[in-house]
Amino acid sequence: MLHYPNFDPVLISIGPLAIHWYGLMYVVGFAGAWVLARYRADRLGLTKDQVGDMIFYGALGVVLGGRLGYVLFYGWDALAADPLWAFKVWDGGMSFHGGLIGVLIAALLFARRHRLAFFQLTDFIAPLVPIGLGAGRLGNFINQELPGRITDVPWAMDYPKYGPEPRHPSALYEFILEGIVLFIVLWLVSLKPRKRGLVSGLFLLLYGTFRFSVEFFRRPDPQLGFIAFGWMTMGQLLCVPMLLGGVWLIIWSRRQTVDRPSPAAESASE
Repeated sequence: MLHYPNFDPVLISIGPLAIHWYGLMYVVGFAGAWVLARYRADRLGLTKDQVGDMIFYGALGVVLGGRLGYVLFYGWDALAADPLWAFKVWDGGMSFHGGLIGVLIAALLFARRHRLAFFQLTDFIAPLVPIGLGAGRLGNFINQELPGRITDVPWAMDYPKYGPEPRHPSALYEFILEGIVLFIVLWLVSLKPRKRGLVSGLFLLLYGTFRFSVEFFRRPDPQLGFIAFGWMTMGQLLCVPMLLGGVWLIIWSRRQTVDRPSPAAESASE
């Protein structure tokens, strides 16, 4: 059994100001996406300033959608007890699936504003997302969030917050799969122009598969437990439409042409 490294969730504290590791992970995710988006900006014919706007749209989608999704998917009891709890973001609670919906809405608005096809934009964004996912999972691990189920595997960890029993380091599983593996696959696939929708569909399919699988090793959300069939968690249930949508998009993409920047996007880069 491995011992959990007892991280201090606060990276640095200066008087009343405290910088938390988890907050820093958000900065890493958005900054990494910004750098790579600028590197590939010519694919959409976007200027560097427009890339900054795109990341701003995405950040709003992540934060607002992530919090709203957590409240709706995981926090009904807390919301009923205290309606103001929904606004207490400092208490924690963000949902990936809610953040995904928020980003899709933000992408739709950005695509309309800049006359881009929606899936043309999501294909561009998809390889950038695993940077934030991986950083976020590291933040979860540092905060002792998302602990795994009790196990006797040699790499099990004892989480001080949850007793002496050894558990799967499930946040690290997600860091590897949702962060590293997903980024490598999507980045390599997107190195060459692909048929519209393929990269987006691959993101949905792979993330859905990884998350659905890791949920078997993650401790179920204590406020919900198993919500279907005696084994399915909320995270797995929310992955089902992702899996179906990913398969549909990949099939749909086969009938599309290889994606190229639209004339409007090309003129925007001049």
